Amino acid sequence: MIWNLTDVLSMEGRTETHRTEYEPDTIRYGEKDYPVTEKSPVSLSAVNTGKGRAQITGTIDLTLMLACDRCLQDVLYPLSLEFSAAAASPECEAAASEDEADHCLIGYQINVDDLVSREIMVNWPMKILCRPDCRGICSVCGTDLNTGTCECDTFVPDPRLAAIKDIFNAGKEV
Repeated sequence: MIWNLTDVLSMEGRTETHRTEYEPDTIRYGEKDYPVTEKSPVSLSAVNTGKGRAQITGTIDLTLMLACDRCLQDVLYPLSLEFSAAAASPECEAAASEDEADHCLIGYQINVDDLVSREIMVNWPMKILCRPDCRGICSVCGTDLNTGTCECDTFVPDPRLAAIKDIFNAGKEV
């Protein structure tokens, strides 16, 4: 969705609000696409902060279908975003500054979907769990340990003691 900011950027003290739908039904993160199962409309506000400059703020609530990092089961992950971005008109000298440039602004228009997608990437969760006590899957047979147990030998010897074990196995004296 494209939002035209010509009036806000050209008139000092001008404020505009806008509500629009977030159009994408999937989010691409890394090499995988994740479905958006629920989404609220994007609420936006643009306030002129000086000659040719505006501050854009917005909110959106989403629910994404992600995979648990331990057991790989599907998880509905709610995400509430509150974001802010600076925009400058093409004529504004400060727009040339790479630090302040908003890459979602094309001329006097802003691509709302790109702005929201960028905010989703910034707020992507570090670890996704189906529940706090998720036991994951067996590293040997792949059984989901939340639903049952397996008979696999999961003993892993301490690698720091491997040299001592080699000495005893070789029959050498210490």
